[in-house]
Amino acid sequence: MVFAHVPVLVREVVDVLKPEPGKRYLDGTVGGGGHSEQILIESSPNGRVLGLDRDDEALGAAHERLRRFEERFIARQESFANAKDILSQVGWRAVDGVILDLGVSSHQVDSPERGFSFRAHSNLDMRMDRRQPLDAQQIVNTFSQAELERLFRNFGEESQARRVAQAIVTARRTRPLQSTTDLVELVERIKGRRRRDHHPATQIFQALRIAVNQELAQLERFLEYGYETLLPAGRLAIISFHSLEDRLVKTAFRKWSRDCICPPRALRCVCGWSRKVSLLTKKPLVPTADEIIRNPRARSAKLRAVERI
Repeated sequence: MVFAHVPVLVREVVDVLKPEPGKRYLDGTVGGGGHSEQILIESSPNGRVLGLDRDDEALGAAHERLRRFEERFIARQESFANAKDILSQVGWRAVDGVILDLGVSSHQVDSPERGFSFRAHSNLDMRMDRRQPLDAQQIVNTFSQAELERLFRNFGEESQARRVAQAIVTARRTRPLQSTTDLVELVERIKGRRRRDHHPATQIFQALRIAVNQELAQLERFLEYGYETLLPAGRLAIISFHSLEDRLVKTAFRKWSRDCICPPRALRCVCGWSRKVSLLTKKPLVPTADEIIRNPRARSAKLRAVERI
């Protein structure tokens, strides 16, 4: 299958990062290489990009797409949560710009065998990094009812989390839920198939995907130190696709941009904190109407950015 990759908010990313010749950039979610390609073009002739991704297929596609840039592009099969360690390994103390494009890629959704989509029959997989042992099938068939309910409520914001979790536990006593179709049919029995703005299994699949790949935990880990990956005046842009991600990014950026993080009623500052960044986007940048027409999956994208002081 050809690797389908339509990067979102490319012009906005370039406008924020302002790539220049001779500088170094980190693409922590390289995917098919769309953002990296534009950064390498804008930073010609000698700007460099380190691309990270947990998906081996994505890295293969990025290598092919960016072959013409030769040694200007370096790739590693790693999570952006480990960005600081990977930068050290390649001999880069920090970089002039970072882009993270969170969430699942179009290729992953459109590849039936990966199990990300509720629209195609496949094994329940959903692993971005296929080297890891935990997949969605294991979660569905081994997690307790309480664990499943908490997962669906916290990661999917699913209003019927308890009913779905209970139905899964009941169904698997007869036989394991092995395919995406097994799960979709169960959710449709619980929630119905009436017309709505999204498929009834959307939030359940989102929750499982986040749990399998520890997406929020990976993001939280990066946000503990992310500003440290930037050189002075370096810029970080993060694109999120749902409120759980965006909330974490917004909260971290606000903390990084504050002069003090003591409790509001503290009589004097004792936190020892100092401002790390300046906010570049008081409100997130979103796709234009034209981009949404070209790529409907971009409609929920939000870009937030900061600059290291």
